[in-house]
Amino acid sequence: MTDIVIKAENLGKMYTIGHQAERGGYASFRDVLMQNARTLWNKSKDLATGKPIIQGDTLEEVWALKDVSFEIRQGEAVGIIGRNGAGKSTLLKVLSRITEPSTGRVTIKGRVASLLEVGTGFHPELSGRENIYLNGTILGMTRAEIKRKFDEIVAFAEVEKYLDTPVKRYSSGMYVRLAFAVAAHLEPEILIVDEVLAVGDAKFQKKCLGKMQEVGTEGRTVLFVSHNMGAIEQLCSSAMLLKNGQISSRSDNVLSVIKDYVFVHDSSDAPCYWENPGTDEFDNDYFKPLKFYFSDETGGEIRQMPVRNDEDIWINIVGEVRKLDPALYFGIGVFTETETFLFGSMFFDGHPDVWPKIDIGINTLKCRLPKHTLNEGVYKVEVHGGLLHKEFYFSPGRDNPKIFFEIKGGLSESLLWLEKRLGLFAPVFEWKN
Repeated sequence: MTDIVIKAENLGKMYTIGHQAERGGYASFRDVLMQNARTLWNKSKDLATGKPIIQGDTLEEVWALKDVSFEIRQGEAVGIIGRNGAGKSTLLKVLSRITEPSTGRVTIKGRVASLLEVGTGFHPELSGRENIYLNGTILGMTRAEIKRKFDEIVAFAEVEKYLDTPVKRYSSGMYVRLAFAVAAHLEPEILIVDEVLAVGDAKFQKKCLGKMQEVGTEGRTVLFVSHNMGAIEQLCSSAMLLKNGQISSRSDNVLSVIKDYVFVHDSSDAPCYWENPGTDEFDNDYFKPLKFYFSDETGGEIRQMPVRNDEDIWINIVGEVRKLDPALYFGIGVFTETETFLFGSMFFDGHPDVWPKIDIGINTLKCRLPKHTLNEGVYKVEVHGGLLHKEFYFSPGRDNPKIFFEIKGGLSESLLWLEKRLGLFAPVFEWKN
């Protein structure tokens, strides 16, 4: 089809990584000399045959991408999501021709502008002004075309004061502002943007999303990698979920792909209940979570979903405290199915007289989620906490202990509400005339 601008066929990217063998105990001088000789020989052999030099005694092949095939049409805004290490950035590097695929092929029609990491394509010794012209030239723009867009780029990036300063003296935020302004304004047919926008402040992120929407409406193609599901839903017309270097799902229904990522991918066999797996991942002296689950008014564990909007839910956190610290805080964060952070609550909510007492040993804290609060839907609850102004143990954005619940029905005591209400919340308010 003539409107296909990116076509990937059985795309694969394999990396070879080295592992250092464990050498327990004493190693003789002779052993060390022999090992160094073998290492030197292997490096010389790789250098002579044109292979990359890999450090390590044993080598392992890791496929960052494997058998990836897809087509992207002109004007499509595609969100690419997945966990860290799923292959998102590798895919973008292959599409940007920064790295060559190990297998398969990719066909691209049109000029590509990429923003993959802070400073991509910038020369640190050159000024902001010089880098704008350098990037434009790399994209194939004429000097007249760059000059026509120059003022617009500078105004968008808000770096007028430092335009003639070498970019190596820019902060990461200034770097990203200028890099994005150049990539978005020099009229590429295809714009590729990685999670690098997370470096900018909230105002600039909003500005960038607006610009990418504008690029999409102009018939140009956008590939956008982000962990911000709200931005993916807002910006993209289709989405692709990567898992272990392969496409797990792809659809024009962006919300369904987000659900696959947030809930199906994250859910365990018992999504309403979490128990510490016994690893060191969540270990600390101040609050080590042991269990995390829902219960009803009688204290009985809730293992079956959904629950009703007109019933209270209790959220239980069981944890071990080995040291007491007045800065200790922990509680919950509640998220929607698109990873929007709805609200959080800590055990010191309310007046100090009603705070639960934290003791050395095992503590079980219960938090009531009042009835008539959330609308129908699926929600995620995470443990958040740490030492206030000192250290975060469980903060938003990390892989924290998490459980899931679904609300269905009971939206109102009125018989008129027979279907899901609009909005995220479904409270029952008192009305008078």
